[in-house]
Amino acid sequence: MESYNSTSSKSSFWANLFKTPTKKDDLEDVLLSMLPFKNIENKYLKLLSKLVHNRSYAANEYIFIQGDPGIGLYLIINGEVLISQEAEDGERYDLASLSRGDFFGEVALLDEERRSASALAMKESQIAVIFKPDLDEFVEMHPKEGIKVLRGISQIIATRLRNLNQDYFTLYNRSRTK
Repeated sequence: MESYNSTSSKSSFWANLFKTPTKKDDLEDVLLSMLPFKNIENKYLKLLSKLVHNRSYAANEYIFIQGDPGIGLYLIINGEVLISQEAEDGERYDLASLSRGDFFGEVALLDEERRSASALAMKESQIAVIFKPDLDEFVEMHPKEGIKVLRGISQIIATRLRNLNQDYFTLYNRSRTK
């Protein structure tokens, strides 16, 4: 795989500004399969789907790079995305491989920090993005439904943190027994 500093890595930020929308049925199917959106009433799901910005990425194209501003939640409609992190010594560590129905970048909806990892499209991918200001406005206008979305995102983050804690505990115990 290419390194982050490679001049051959591509970004389609500007090209993606004018992409055609994902089919509504496909988008709604993916949203309904995801915990943060499962319990949303259909009327609000349709409103939420109008906030979605559609992006297409070629294979080996970065969606965002570690250190970029965190601006939204990314939903995989089709394709495959690799999440990786670069250590201070330049070594890259693959953290997760995601596909249709998975989402990433959710922490950006809760804080305003920079990206802690990079996201790379492993093959041609269609990604739906919900930008933080759009979701904030949705939550303000429809607090009951907005809370359901934020609660779902929080549950995912809590599950990921529990899994990380368990992995850390397992590694710590292994290192003590050696």
